[in-house]
Amino acid sequence: MKNKSTMWILAALLFGIISGLVCHWLLAADARESLVTVLDTVTHMFLNLIKMIIAPLIFATLVSGIAGAAKSAGVGKLFGRSMIWFLTASVLVGAFGFITAHVLNVGDGLHLMPGGDAGMETKPLDYQEFITHIIPTSVFAALTANNPLQILVFGALFGIALLNLRKKGHSSIANAIDELMGVMFKVTGYVMLAAPVGVFAGIASAFTSQGLDAFATYASFIGGFYMSLSALWVLMIAVAVAFLGRAAFRLVRIIREPIVIAFATSSSEAALPKLIEGLTKFGIEKRTTGFVLPLGYSFNVDGSMMYMTFASVFLMNAYGIDMDLGQQIAMTAMLLLSSKGMAGVPRGSLVVVAAVVPGFGIPAAGIGVLLVIDQLLDMGRTATNILGNAIATAVIGRSHDKSAPRDEALPVEALPVEDGQEARDLATATR
Repeated sequence: MKNKSTMWILAALLFGIISGLVCHWLLAADARESLVTVLDTVTHMFLNLIKMIIAPLIFATLVSGIAGAAKSAGVGKLFGRSMIWFLTASVLVGAFGFITAHVLNVGDGLHLMPGGDAGMETKPLDYQEFITHIIPTSVFAALTANNPLQILVFGALFGIALLNLRKKGHSSIANAIDELMGVMFKVTGYVMLAAPVGVFAGIASAFTSQGLDAFATYASFIGGFYMSLSALWVLMIAVAVAFLGRAAFRLVRIIREPIVIAFATSSSEAALPKLIEGLTKFGIEKRTTGFVLPLGYSFNVDGSMMYMTFASVFLMNAYGIDMDLGQQIAMTAMLLLSSKGMAGVPRGSLVVVAAVVPGFGIPAAGIGVLLVIDQLLDMGRTATNILGNAIATAVIGRSHDKSAPRDEALPVEALPVEDGQEARDLATATR
């Protein structure tokens, strides 16, 4: 059934590309605009279905995991390990994007001239506001806004309090949360039946609107970016193999469906339910997944981090701006820090670039250049974010769960026959 679901999504992706290109070439401009409006409506409906289940899914998974643990002392250690991983990954990935952009010399020879309007808000990010915003003023507002960090803060406190009550014999609320988690996984299954439709509409809309013509001018940038992303994927999987051994390849196989969903919809939220399901099937405890993933969605954006440094070097070369190495490193550091406040911001990577690069002499109008092809680039960076968070959660989970209670791990016997056999083989191989 899982393979069928993945095949349907891949078929929808391919059919969406073909249909979009055909419509772009054959339909008049007015007809294309009308069709894009319809396709965008379908896409937004699917994404709204996903957003509808995100908050209760994160809350129920996190609280149920913590409340089911024998003790809660490991939460602080889990947070520390997660932040060390996320910050280290951000620095290394940002440096990788910076270096590959220079090696490929992206943007050189375009000779863009300053002028025009960036076409978007370039207000600098307020770090004080971001830090204070981590603590929710209202849990209902946090749930309504699908704010992963705020839900995580309240959910962790709620889960720890519930754990202490459960130790004293009070279990009715904890049992209700456990049932809620089961219900949310069922609802997630129903919602994901619509994934092929959402994927088709999203990809068809992009190609109906833009076709291939708009991308031709920036072919070297697009090609260089995806070439660099491919190299980054190889490095990320190599890191996963170093920590997980052969199990890393099983992880990649399990999460291929959420990666395809993220690529086609350019939405990390759309991939979250399937990503949680895949990591649970991989053997990571619900408590760990429910804690690390929401944190990673805010602090571990590998694809976005690489895009920001790559795009900044592109604009610097395209405008012929002479910037010494110290200034470029400072700009990369500012991008790294600013990326931590972009969770939940539409086109967050582009907003961060727009906020940072003008301070280093790069015209804000250059953002308008990137807007033309941003949809195509957003697909790749979003899929990379999913891969990065899956690897991070699996590695951190394997390390953390060795000393954590195992009562909430998915039993091998509870898995489907083929998955249970994989788990048994894995257990034998890693002894």
